[in-house]
Amino acid sequence: MDIALTGSIATDHLMRFPGRFAEQLLADQLEKVSLSFLVDELVVRRGGVAANIAIGLGRLGLRPILVGAVGSDFGDYRAWLDSHGVDTSVLRVSSSAHTARFVCTTDLDLNQIASFYPGAMDESADIELAPIAERFGGLDLVVVSPNNPVAMLRHAQEARERGYAFAADPSQQLALLDGPQIRELITGAAYLFCNEYEKALLASKTGWSDEDIRGVVGVWVTTHGKDGVVIEAPGQDLIRVSVVPARDTPDPTGVGDGFRAGFLAGLSWGLPLERSAQVGALIATLVLETVGPQEYEVDPAEAVKRLAEAYGESAAAEIAEHLPTA
Repeated sequence: MDIALTGSIATDHLMRFPGRFAEQLLADQLEKVSLSFLVDELVVRRGGVAANIAIGLGRLGLRPILVGAVGSDFGDYRAWLDSHGVDTSVLRVSSSAHTARFVCTTDLDLNQIASFYPGAMDESADIELAPIAERFGGLDLVVVSPNNPVAMLRHAQEARERGYAFAADPSQQLALLDGPQIRELITGAAYLFCNEYEKALLASKTGWSDEDIRGVVGVWVTTHGKDGVVIEAPGQDLIRVSVVPARDTPDPTGVGDGFRAGFLAGLSWGLPLERSAQVGALIATLVLETVGPQEYEVDPAEAVKRLAEAYGESAAAEIAEHLPTA
């Protein structure tokens, strides 16, 4: 299955605040916030939504196609991706801008305050999908993840026009997109990804009911953090999948991207939606247990053990047939 992942590719600067943001925010002063948080940890990691998903797919034995724009400073990051099974051959390299930067601070309650500098990512709006599809003999799925908003709309529109199945993952960019843009982005999507809050925001901005949204997309996947994931699919009962229990929670950055990687891998293997979501839940937990969104490892034997503990021996055996060997 040829999966093209469009979206952000960035360097993450991850900091830890040894307190609680909620204790520093005054309800009657929110219109003039001026705060500085003294952090006790700084870790620089590779990230970006599309790259995070790509790494997950690569670790599961697939070879995803990463589509986006990067800076001339991308050499080491490219080598990392290439070594983990990601095809970086069609990336656009900017002659003037640096690769995007994500700066995020996490508190004791795992709440986060973040900023994102797009840099070269702004040039992703100039990327056309057709030459990429021609190069690879077609595309089975195009993932439209957070990116320059113009690029997101362009990729979704081109996918519709050329008949490429696509997944809409507006995620953080829902804050920038207005109602008409969101409606344009998700209409015709084979898959729609969001979390619980984003689902409510999507409905609020579009003015569409859940029924309206279900009428313009195929499978609607909503993650609910520790409460797992809910999948709505035409002609099927609601599917609920619980999480794989985490052994530690040092850093939540990239957990949603990990879920998407596992879910897409399951689809690529031909697994049903429930099993695909279980693979997604496993990868999400591996990300949660690791500092940084790409630093985790997938040990096949350990993966099967944890899947069996969470979902039963039958589910684990069915998924195990597709996991890469050590």
